[in-house]
Amino acid sequence: MLDRESSDAMKLEDIMSDFEFLDEWEDRYRYIIELGRTLETLSEADRTGENKVQGCVSQVWLATRTQPNGAGDGPRLSFTGDSDAHIVRGLIAILFAIYSGKPASEILTTDAHVVFRDLGLSEHLTPQRSNGFVAMVARIRSDAQSSLEKAPVSA
Repeated sequence: MLDRESSDAMKLEDIMSDFEFLDEWEDRYRYIIELGRTLETLSEADRTGENKVQGCVSQVWLATRTQPNGAGDGPRLSFTGDSDAHIVRGLIAILFAIYSGKPASEILTTDAHVVFRDLGLSEHLTPQRSNGFVAMVARIRSDAQSSLEKAPVSA
């Protein structure tokens, strides 16, 4: 199912389509783990305390890169990340499909909880994984807000 090149970030539409194709949750869990294997390797330099996501049972690191965006909706953010848990790596991949490469203003108006609910993940994740998911979303949104605050104001 993951016949796309691993160097290309998965698109949310592809993930949602693949989820619809899979009937059994056991297959969906395997697919989420496969998604995690497509993540770009996180450099050792990015495995810092600053990049570690607080509130996750597993170890999770998210590194955020910002690029100027001439469209007026704030800088674009891209992410790399990793976790010591396979399923969490897959959740990170889904979050990157939702948020990575998007302008900060769009990140702040996009509700990943709706996507997770639509995928059926809300009712199939343990409370600890759900809390970790909330912490990762909060971190991404915080980075987006911070990048907007630091962005130069155009005249």
